[in-house]
Amino acid sequence: MSAPTPQHGRLAHAPVALRGGRWWLDGGAGSIPASDPAFTAALDDFALSMAAADRAVANLLIRQDEASVVDPGGQQ
Repeated sequence: MSAPTPQHGRLAHAPVALRGGRWWLDGGAGSIPASDPAFTAALDDFALSMAAADRAVANLLIRQDEASVVDPGGQQ
C-alpha cells in the first residue's frame, strides 16, 4: 500500500499542481482540472516518488553533516 498523496503542491518544473487533492494542468491561458484516471494516477505515483527522493537526499545531507561534526577535518 502506498503512502497518501499530499493535498496540494506543485511538481518541480512541471505545469501541473495538486490543489485540494485534485490535479490541475497549468498553462499560459489558465488552468484546467486533469480528469483522466490513468494520468492522475501516474501523477500521484510520480509525486510520491519525488517526495521519497527528496527525503532520501535530506537524510543523506543530515548524515553527512553529522559525520563532519563527529570527525571535523577528517582527522582521527
